[in-house]
Amino acid sequence: MTRAAPPGPHDATTSQRQHPTSSATASTPIAPATDPKGSGFGPKLLVPVLVGPLLNPINTTMVSVALAPISRDLGIGAAQAIWLVAALYLASAIAQPTMGKLSDRFGPKKVFLTGLVIVGVAGVVPEVLTGFGGAVFARVLIGIGTSSAYPAALTTLRQHSARIGKPTPPLVLGALSITSLVSAAAGPPLGGALIAAFGWHAIFLVNVPLAAFGIVVSALWLPSDRLRPRNDEDLPVLTALDPFGMLLMTGFVSALLVFLLDLPAGLWWLLGVAIVLLVALVLWERRAVRPFVDVRMLARNGALSRTYVRLFLTYLLAYTMTYGFSQWVQDVAGYSSDVAGYMQLPAAVVAGVASFLIARKSAVRGPLVVAAVVPIVGGLLLLLLHAGSPVYLLVLAPALFGVPQALASVSNQAALYRVVPSEYIGTAAGLSRTSVYIGAIGASSLIGGVFGQAPTTPDLHVLAWVIVGVAALLSVLTIADRALARPLPR
Repeated sequence: MTRAAPPGPHDATTSQRQHPTSSATASTPIAPATDPKGSGFGPKLLVPVLVGPLLNPINTTMVSVALAPISRDLGIGAAQAIWLVAALYLASAIAQPTMGKLSDRFGPKKVFLTGLVIVGVAGVVPEVLTGFGGAVFARVLIGIGTSSAYPAALTTLRQHSARIGKPTPPLVLGALSITSLVSAAAGPPLGGALIAAFGWHAIFLVNVPLAAFGIVVSALWLPSDRLRPRNDEDLPVLTALDPFGMLLMTGFVSALLVFLLDLPAGLWWLLGVAIVLLVALVLWERRAVRPFVDVRMLARNGALSRTYVRLFLTYLLAYTMTYGFSQWVQDVAGYSSDVAGYMQLPAAVVAGVASFLIARKSAVRGPLVVAAVVPIVGGLLLLLLHAGSPVYLLVLAPALFGVPQALASVSNQAALYRVVPSEYIGTAAGLSRTSVYIGAIGASSLIGGVFGQAPTTPDLHVLAWVIVGVAALLSVLTIADRALARPLPR
């Protein structure tokens, strides 16, 4: 099958602006949407679109303040407890692009509602399967269920934009990032409050009402999947979904992440398996009619590939700080779980304000450069911390990392949305989250290796130097990226 070269970063954006209904959707007659206020993006669309993507980030960070009490309650060490973090990331890294591919084929509404049901079930699993195994299993289910939200949200926005003939407003895309960022930053204080009031089981049970609310508003207000463009209805389901590509991707990511999770064990054979599966994935996807991972597009679309690299490095920094600091401030500085969570509340405020300010802008290079440089300052500040550090320093350190998370999330998401063809948006969005989770898994592995059974202040300073080094690398890569210097048209 002959495939046309995908549009470059600026061609894709220009095409969207000049022809809101892309060639991928032109062949499908779509009834025009009515919008009495003329915006095209009213509350009934935005509420479910914004509610869903908060579930994964809030579960991602809420557990950070629960690791210490879970360890004490279940009699496990810090290195074992970190699997509660890694389980969600491992499941999400695999499920995100899979859910995106399913959204592209079957429609985002069906996939999103299915994911919410899984999240609700996961919330009660630790009540039935008590012990560490039940908690890990619940985290896996939460990772799978919440993975439907972000790809479904971007797919819904892109399809709705084509349906009404209007581009998605930058502020709407910004709101998607703001919701995710604020919920991620609010996770530690919320988790701390729930644990203080009800115990650590509450961080699982809170998913039940959240999922129920999402199911109700999504069922009522999300556009029907019958209205979506049909890009591959002429293809058999198996051809359109590329299950063998999914299997190869799952094997590659699983082998790589398990290797990273237990570096001290020296499971080098897993790294070899990961490399073999990656080579097989590339060879297979080059021949697939509808590849799960379009490697030819990634090779040609350098702007998209570099976006994935920036996301990986940014979140390697962010989660090294989030989880490393949370454990240290409880086990070494001696603060309770709820206080440790409240110390990170200013980060939520900083992330929310920075996201809102940058969401109205079209420039991406400036925010991404700032997002790369600020962690250098944050890492140097961590070197000053010790068990008796004043509270203002313990609050300032995580707050600094709210800035790069906000700027990088909004700007990278805007770049991705603009450079990806419409028929690939769900899978591409899922792969962007996979980049995030690989970064998070790398952070988990790093923390587990450095902290061992219990963190110390010298261990925290080792993490600080790693943060400085990675941030310096990210700064060089961002500043040297000439594609970012060219303004993206609005």
